[in-house]
Amino acid sequence: MTTAAATSRDAQADPSAGAPGAPATAGRRITGALLHDRAAVLSAGFIALMVLMALCAPLISALTGHGPTAFDTSAINVDNGGLPKGSLGGISAEHLLGVEPLNGRDLLARVAYGARVSFLIAAAATVLTTLLGVVFGMLAGFYGGWVDQIVSRVMDFLMAFPALIFMIAILSSLPAGNRSLLLVVVISGFGWPYLARVVRGQTLTLVNRDFVEAARASGASTRALVFKEILPNLRSSLIVMTTLAVPGYIGTEAGLSFLGVGVSPPTPSWGQMISSSVSWYAVDPMYFAVPGVLLFLTVLSLTVLGDRVRAATDAGEAA
Repeated sequence: MTTAAATSRDAQADPSAGAPGAPATAGRRITGALLHDRAAVLSAGFIALMVLMALCAPLISALTGHGPTAFDTSAINVDNGGLPKGSLGGISAEHLLGVEPLNGRDLLARVAYGARVSFLIAAAATVLTTLLGVVFGMLAGFYGGWVDQIVSRVMDFLMAFPALIFMIAILSSLPAGNRSLLLVVVISGFGWPYLARVVRGQTLTLVNRDFVEAARASGASTRALVFKEILPNLRSSLIVMTTLAVPGYIGTEAGLSFLGVGVSPPTPSWGQMISSSVSWYAVDPMYFAVPGVLLFLTVLSLTVLGDRVRAATDAGEAA
């Protein structure tokens, strides 16, 4: 009787707890809000287009007949310093976005494969960062005491570093092989404490809530408390933070590649292409504009979508 009464009181205090349809209802509400938001729809559409281009990069190369590393000297003017033939950076029916100066590599194939690299690194870094942040944040918040002290001090230690400078220093000292994996590890190593701090704070709040105490009193195991009571209540925050993390990691990868410590040639990367185009932008602005505009629009679209997801999630929780 006592347990049943406690459960009833907790259900009244937290209507979402124990309600199987609540997450689905909240998901439909958030999706509906996003579908009625023009900026969110446009951003999602552009992101879908970029993801499709990345997935279909081999198909694009097969259809155009130009790979990302294939030289086409017929598309450049050797007598004019290696500039692309024609106007707008060599845009033609054969090269839809033009070619690179000096070597004639197809820009469409390069940006398609560059999008694949950027999205893969950003997605992998987001997954690893979220995993580390959730695990260590929940450990600190759930157990408290010396566990909380150790995890919190490690987070403070990592957050005290100027991340970009140390990323450059670490990547500069590591071998060039398997650069994409190294980028994921280094970016995640400096990124997880920020998510872990948020998860820790919310776990500290949730662990003393009535519905968690009722589950503990009814004999629920630690596993059940974590995965059935606490983690579902972190869902909204995790969705928002991971959505906003992806554009940051795409920008970080591009920045590191621009500085020469990211993805190594001949593997295409937007940041690497922008770095190579700096000395050409005065005479061939399209070489700079194509990867630069795509990078800008991708990061902008992901940021706008993440912000709209946050707003829709906050409105759904308030409702």
